[in-house]
Amino acid sequence: MRTKRIAVLVSGGGTNLQALIDSQAKGDLGNGRIELVLSSKDGVYALERAKNNGIKTKVLARKEYGDIKEYSRALADTLVGEKIDLVVLAGFLTIIDEQMYEAFPNRIINVHPALIPSFCGKGYYGLRVHEAALEKGVRVSGATVHIVTPECDAGPIILQKAVEVKRDDTPETLQKRIMEEAEWVLLPLAVRLLCDDRLTVEDDKVYID
Repeated sequence: MRTKRIAVLVSGGGTNLQALIDSQAKGDLGNGRIELVLSSKDGVYALERAKNNGIKTKVLARKEYGDIKEYSRALADTLVGEKIDLVVLAGFLTIIDEQMYEAFPNRIINVHPALIPSFCGKGYYGLRVHEAALEKGVRVSGATVHIVTPECDAGPIILQKAVEVKRDDTPETLQKRIMEEAEWVLLPLAVRLLCDDRLTVEDDKVYID
């Protein structure tokens, strides 16, 4: 089986990227290997994480492109040129359009810090997700890894993990617990399943072989 080439797309500090790098170092990404870390902004710490681990980096600054269509075309062309098999969005805060979905059908994944379909969709990102969960008074929250489709946070679900919400939680403490107990566990596992060809998508549902 040919090794699958992974690109991780980032816009910030790269904590989920680090979870993937750590998993790769332990041999836990199966048939996948991170070949590129691409950022929508220059100077973010995720780029340093990649460089410190000998991973190729590239900056494709969103501000240098006129619109989403132009940026998505450049992004798709870059990733196709790098012969990428799987695209992982890890805190990538830039909208992409159908050009990316057509170039990588069912091969773009994202981790969302809630149990979809709760607290997801347009406007739900970062601490806003956890603020909404605490305001609602939910007993559990968690994380979801899903395939990315044109509709925000609506793609087929690959994996989910619940995390307890504690009485004295703040958005920050809940965010940290969900990252440590769910996001950093689920994302490497989902990558491994995809790279080992253990997932199939039928009727907008993911089946694990």
